[in-house]
Amino acid sequence: MAHRLIQQRRGKGSPTFTAPRTGVGKLSYPALNEERKMVGEIIEFLHDATKSGALAKIMLEDNSMALVVAAEGAFEGQRIEVGKNAEISVGNILPLGDCPEGAPVFNIEMIPGDGGKIARASGSYALILSKEKNNVTLKARSGKIISFDNRCRATIGMVSGGGRTEKPLVKAGAKFHKMRVKKKFWPIVRGVAMNVIDHPFGGSQHHPGKSKSTSRNAPPGRKVGAIASKRTGRRKKN
Repeated sequence: MAHRLIQQRRGKGSPTFTAPRTGVGKLSYPALNEERKMVGEIIEFLHDATKSGALAKIMLEDNSMALVVAAEGAFEGQRIEVGKNAEISVGNILPLGDCPEGAPVFNIEMIPGDGGKIARASGSYALILSKEKNNVTLKARSGKIISFDNRCRATIGMVSGGGRTEKPLVKAGAKFHKMRVKKKFWPIVRGVAMNVIDHPFGGSQHHPGKSKSTSRNAPPGRKVGAIASKRTGRRKKN
């Protein structure tokens, strides 16, 4: 009897393939208050293995704490304003309806008060294209145009750590820890390089031995290769 494929074992959901919970805390904006502007101060920056950008811990004027995604250029001791009528400055948190057109924003709420869901990876931001009565249209870095409620909050600027991907990993150990903490599927071994017991394409012949085109409805142990492929073979030259 053949072994279970790694994608079958991962799908079962055992602790072997579960990302370790090494986060420093839950990210969230201060409680939504549409009428009052709050002032705080960045007291500390934190590293979270599950996030690509730095985190900033903010102490507000009512002595409550907020953990948010840090903006590029923020510093300890920086004054942070939260809410309507806040100054248009890097790191401040405002409703989208109060942000000017063309401003870069990140950590954008999808629903007013949800704490921020969009554009949170290092170096990410979105640009405000236009504003209407109740909606604000943003353009993501992917080019996608998205409309939000004008009460949704966002942070002015871009997420810190924009040059993160420019540093080489150098060794496999660094890549291992990077992929492990995010629950990524790595390393990926070619099916033809496996033993015949471990994969439908395995064996000593170094080629699949059967058609790589697989039905969309194939069982999990056979659903490998070109799944529901629209075409196969080499493209013809025109």
